[in-house]
Amino acid sequence: MKKSAFLAASILILGLTTFTSANERPDHFKGKSANTLREAVINFSEHNAKLEEILTKESLTPEELHTVHQLTYTLETALKKINEEFVELAETLEKVHVASETADAEVVKNQGLRYLETARQVIK
Repeated sequence: MKKSAFLAASILILGLTTFTSANERPDHFKGKSANTLREAVINFSEHNAKLEEILTKESLTPEELHTVHQLTYTLETALKKINEEFVELAETLEKVHVASETADAEVVKNQGLRYLETARQVIK
């Protein structure tokens, strides 16, 4: 009985000493990198499928929770890259929009093609 109480207290103390806020949490896994939008979309799609497979189960084991934790690193990296690329995509689309209002066919064509090149990496 003393051993289990000691073990429980040790775990609690260890947990409290290693607790950090969400802003201070350590990165202890490295997700897959996403240097391009294409890589980000592939990683996002593949890791979402893995996450979905785990989440369909009735209950999650500690190992599955650990796997989900690892998956989130790649998903966060992919989503960050996708968001960065979509900010640029929105700016490009705005150029197309404004050029279409001012009848600037050259900008519409050039920026429109640029917009589609990026957009089609996500949705065809």
